[in-house]
Amino acid sequence: MANWPFRQGVHDIGNGVYGYVQPDGTWGWSNAGLVTSAGETLLVDTLMSVPLTRDMLAAFAKVPGGDRIGRLVNTHANPDHYFGNGVVEGAEIIATSTAREEMEGFDPKALAGLATNWQAMGEMGEFLYETMGRKFDFSGVDELTLPTTTFEQKLTLEVGDKTVELTDLGPAHTLSDTIAWVKEDRCVFTGDLLFNEGHPIIWAGPLSNWIAACDFIIALDPEVVVPGHGPITDVTAVRNMKLYFEHLRDEARGRFEAGMGWREAARDIPVKEYAHWTDPERVVANVYSLYRQWDPDLPEAPPPVLFAEMNHYRKEHDEKCGCGHAH
Repeated sequence: MANWPFRQGVHDIGNGVYGYVQPDGTWGWSNAGLVTSAGETLLVDTLMSVPLTRDMLAAFAKVPGGDRIGRLVNTHANPDHYFGNGVVEGAEIIATSTAREEMEGFDPKALAGLATNWQAMGEMGEFLYETMGRKFDFSGVDELTLPTTTFEQKLTLEVGDKTVELTDLGPAHTLSDTIAWVKEDRCVFTGDLLFNEGHPIIWAGPLSNWIAACDFIIALDPEVVVPGHGPITDVTAVRNMKLYFEHLRDEARGRFEAGMGWREAARDIPVKEYAHWTDPERVVANVYSLYRQWDPDLPEAPPPVLFAEMNHYRKEHDEKCGCGHAH
């Protein structure tokens, strides 16, 4: 079986490499990792909140050499991968300059305020509250802790006796998406370039870049793949996501050429073998991203519009399956 057991906490990948997994992998429930060797440590990503990141650091402190984090790499600029940075005291924080810029543009108070003001934000507020606002404790992130060291495209780190290659394969999911390849252990931390058995979401694109990123990861021939969300797995999951993207692209293209709007196309495209994947509403954002690429004159749908559209989709999906929650 490709997927490891999907359980909360530290997973020992072997030889001083660890994954940290948070079921159920949906909005905000991200994964992280730790590489330890010869007294040196590298943490791959923090989590959506200060309490969650504290719990993770306490769990990592129990593994050999995991009690002090020397360096931290943020794979990209989504809050569930860097909001806990401030807890990792004294660590050098590494990211691409593009990711850092994207982080700088984010107001942490926007998420912190969800619990109290989501109703004033219309449908976007409803969606964000349902998927994240009521699940996470955003206290303690009044100010962001940003990367202190930046790089472009590639950076090779020595962590004790191990080599960790950081490669930016974005823009795809976001404007910059870095993977961390632990060569000696044939283990790759993908950040959100892999959602394992969850619908991915294209915030930046183009999709062709994300498909190329899948090919890059497959070509590394990793034995263990730690996704940004979902269970630890092997390269099969990367192939599956590439197939998902190709299916979506081809199905959307036919509908685009037939003059069908993106909202309708998103509902019309059969998701067949991906029906059990979580967060199906993301198909709306993905189809919009493709349409926008094919027609630059398409009216822009900024995040508030996309969140509202995903909210519609989610409600329709829940009504169809007769349940009170998303699958």
